[in-house]
Amino acid sequence: MLKIYNSLSRAEEPFVPLDPARVRMYVCGMTVYDYCHLGHARMMIVFDVVQRWLRASGYPLTYVRNITDVDDRIIRRASETGESVAGLTERFIRYMDEDVAALGVQKPDIEPRATGHVTEMIEMIRRLEERGIAYRAESGDVNFSVRKFPGYGKLSGKSLEDLRAGERVEVDTTKRDPLDFVLWKRAKEGEPFWQSPWGNGRPGWHIECSAMSTKLLGPHFDIHGGGQDLQFPHHENEIAQSEGVLDRNDTQPFVKYWMHNGFVQLQDEKMSKSTGNFATIRELLKRHDPEVVRFFAARAHYRSPLNYSDQHLEDARHALARLYTALKEAPPQAQRRLTGTKSTAAAFGRQWTTTSIRPRPWQCFSISPTKSTARAQRRSRVSCARSAGCSVCWVGRAKLSCVLSRGPEAGFQTCRFQR
Repeated sequence: MLKIYNSLSRAEEPFVPLDPARVRMYVCGMTVYDYCHLGHARMMIVFDVVQRWLRASGYPLTYVRNITDVDDRIIRRASETGESVAGLTERFIRYMDEDVAALGVQKPDIEPRATGHVTEMIEMIRRLEERGIAYRAESGDVNFSVRKFPGYGKLSGKSLEDLRAGERVEVDTTKRDPLDFVLWKRAKEGEPFWQSPWGNGRPGWHIECSAMSTKLLGPHFDIHGGGQDLQFPHHENEIAQSEGVLDRNDTQPFVKYWMHNGFVQLQDEKMSKSTGNFATIRELLKRHDPEVVRFFAARAHYRSPLNYSDQHLEDARHALARLYTALKEAPPQAQRRLTGTKSTAAAFGRQWTTTSIRPRPWQCFSISPTKSTARAQRRSRVSCARSAGCSVCWVGRAKLSCVLSRGPEAGFQTCRFQR
C-alpha cells in the first residue's frame, strides 16, 4: 500500500484518493524571472517521480504545476533589463522548459499561468470580502484578516502568537495585524494592472495558487506539493483562502495530503535566488550529465536536506554507472519490467554510444575487447586510469575509438566504431 507523509498531520498516512477514478495533484511551480537552480530542479524531479509512480500504480492522474508570471521581482527584473514583463517571462519560461526537459522531467498535464486566471482571483477575493475575512486597507490594497480564519496555523503547527509575517511579505502599517497578507495590490505607476472592484491593481502571490488549483481541480483535491519553504506562509495562506470561501457546512479540508521536499544546501545554506546562493541548472549541465544530476536529486529521501558539491555529483555518477552495470546483467524479462519497453542493456549501450556520463579530465579511456560466446555481438570493457566509475558497455564491433566531442556536446566522451 502506498503511504504518504502528510505535512498537515505530520504522519505517514495510507494513500486513499478522494475519487479513485480521478487523482488530482497540484504543485507550486516557478516564478520566472531568472534561470532555474538546483533547488528548483529537485522540486520538479521529486514531483515528477511522484506523478510517474502514481501513474505506474494505475491511478488516473491529473497533474497541475503552475507558473507565476507576474510578481514584484519579475517587474523589478524587467525594469532592470529594459524588457516588457511578458517578454521577460516568456524568455525564462523557455529556458525553464529546456532545463527540465534535459533532466527528464515530464510536462504536467496542465501548466496554468497566473496572468491567465486573474478573473478567478478577483472573484475569490470578492467572496472573501463578502464573508468579512478580507478588508480594504487605507493603502488601497485588499488584505486577508488572519484572525478571522479560525484554523490558521494548522499546517505550520504554530499558534498565531508564534507566527511571523513571511519573508516574501513586506509588513504594511495599514494592516490590522502584521500577519495579515495581501490579496490584491493597488497599481503603481508603470506596473502591469487589471481592473477590479477595488480599482486598478494586480493579485498578491498567495491568491494565485488558490484560484488556479480550485478552478482546475475543484474545491477539494488529493495532493498539494512544493518546496519546504512554501509550507509557511504560502501554503498556510492557501488553506485560509481556499477554505475561507467554502460553504459554511463544507468542513472537508481543502487538500487531503500535503507534500514538501527538503532544501538543497550550498555551503550549508539553503540554495536561493534571492540571496544569490545558488547554482543554475544550466551551469551544472555544462559540467555534469543531466541523468547524473537527476539521479543525484532523486537518490536522497525527498524530505531530507540535500548538500550540493561537485564531489557529491561525482559520487552520484559512479553510483549511477554501477546501477546500469547491475541492470545490464539482469534477465531480459526483469529488464522489461524495469524499463517498460526496451531492455536496460540496450539503453545502456545507447548511452555509451554517445556517452552522457562525462569523464573527468584525468581519465584516459582504452578499449580491450574480450572473448564472447555470441559471435554477433562482443563485450568490450571501457577502462580508465582510475577504476572508480568505470562501466561495462555493449558494442557491436571489436573496437571503438573514443574522442572528446566538440561543438554542442562539448565535454562528452563520444565512442564510435573504429573503421
